[in-house]
This record gives sequence, C-alpha cells and structure tokens, in this order.
Amino acid sequence: MTSRPVRLGVQLRPQHTSYERIRDAAAELDALGVDVIFNWDHFFPLYGEPDGLHFESWTMLAAIAEQTTHAELGALVNCNSYRNANLQADMARTIDHISAKGGTGRFIFGTGSGWFERDYDEYGYEFGTVGGRLDALADALPIIRDRWSRLNPAPTRDIPILIGGGGEKKTLRIVAQHADIWHSFADVPTLEHKLGVLAAHGEAVGRDVREVEISVEIRERTMQQADELHAVGATLFTLGLDGPEFDMAPVREWLSWRDGHR
Repeated sequence: MTSRPVRLGVQLRPQHTSYERIRDAAAELDALGVDVIFNWDHFFPLYGEPDGLHFESWTMLAAIAEQTTHAELGALVNCNSYRNANLQADMARTIDHISAKGGTGRFIFGTGSGWFERDYDEYGYEFGTVGGRLDALADALPIIRDRWSRLNPAPTRDIPILIGGGGEKKTLRIVAQHADIWHSFADVPTLEHKLGVLAAHGEAVGRDVREVEISVEIRERTMQQADELHAVGATLFTLGLDGPEFDMAPVREWLSWRDGHR
C-alpha cells in the first residue's frame, strides 16, 4: 500500500456543451475540493456527434487557471504532435504562473504521443506511425525540460509531468525517464504487470520509479474495484464528465470515497 494520499481528478470533456457551462463546472469542481481539473487535447468530439460543439485545450486551461484557486489542472493529455516542444514548455510555464496567483503554480503537464487521426488530417499534421509519434515524444521531453530551465521568469515549481499510455516497450520507458505521474486505464492484474515492466525500465535508466504517482481512470469501476487498484499502488483516480450538463453527483460520491482514504 502506497503512502501517497488518494487524490481525485475530474476531466471536463470539452465537447457537446457551451464554454459557459465548462467554466461554471470548473468553478464548482474547485469549490467542491477536487484535486485536479483536466480537459483533453483534441479538436473534434471523440464520440457522439462528430461535428458537435468542441473547444481547444490549452486556451481553456489558461482560463481555468485564472478562475480557480485550489485544484491543480492540466490536459489528460496534451498531444505532443500539435505544438513545437519549446512552445509547449513556454505555454506550460505561462499557465503555471497564471495559476500561481503570486504563490506556487498548479499546472500539471499531462502529455502523450497522440492518436486521433482526424485531428491530424484536418489540422495539417503528419499522422505517421505509432512508433514515430512515440519517438517524437521521447525527443520532445528533454527539450521541454531544458526550456523550462532557461525561461525568464522560471516556472514557480518543478512542473509535474504526467504521461498517459501503457505501451511496454516505448511508453513505459519514457515514463521511467521523465514522468512524475503515469496515467493508465489498467485493471488490477494489468496494473500489477505493467508496474513490473515500469520498474525494469526504471532500473535500466537509473531511476527509482516508486517516485512516480500512479493514476487510473475510474470509468465504470465500483469503489471496491478502486480500493483494489489503490492496494496495488494507484493514488490518483480520474473521473470523466460529459456535457451538455455536467452531473456533479458522482463527483461528490467519489470525493467522499477519497476522504475515507485520508
């Protein structure tokens, strides 16, 4: 059992709703006491009406950073392909400062290699291959970290890096090298197996991966199943909310579960 505190993140999926409802939902989540507010980095809805209402991730995160006070925030996850690595670093640093309000920033740099082909095709990015996109992510992360070290002003803290994905050969090696948080959709047997793979990558790159916070998606899981995931190391649990109205009832239930583990 990990000694990390259990945390609850809520992803406001920026599709099929108005920005005003997203803004109000973010304010309510912050007031309720969720630990992290996420969105996602896509240009079109992932399900439902394919040409339905949808908003861009990073500009929204900057606005959420300004309007909230307590919750951390970030994309679950950013697509590395859509923006130059140095630009990503600068954008992250800027949102870090927006969220700090004179103190310590709350931005989490959640990132991944990208997968939604329509985004690539319609916005003019080369889709390439899974392996090529993962190689590009591996190349980008050292550039991002180096740029953070040279920006003026510097970030207010070491911006946490969250990496999403479960590929055992490349993704988990990138996690071992760079991540503060690893996000997956794994069930208990899968998580146990992949944590073993992650530990092996950590040994290969000279890092104790017990430093990495383990994040899992709640989806349709029961609280008993969440207990089982917690028992093998997960501490950040993420809940997705869809519009047009964002139902806060499950958020309150999972906050109560979280508080019972603190």
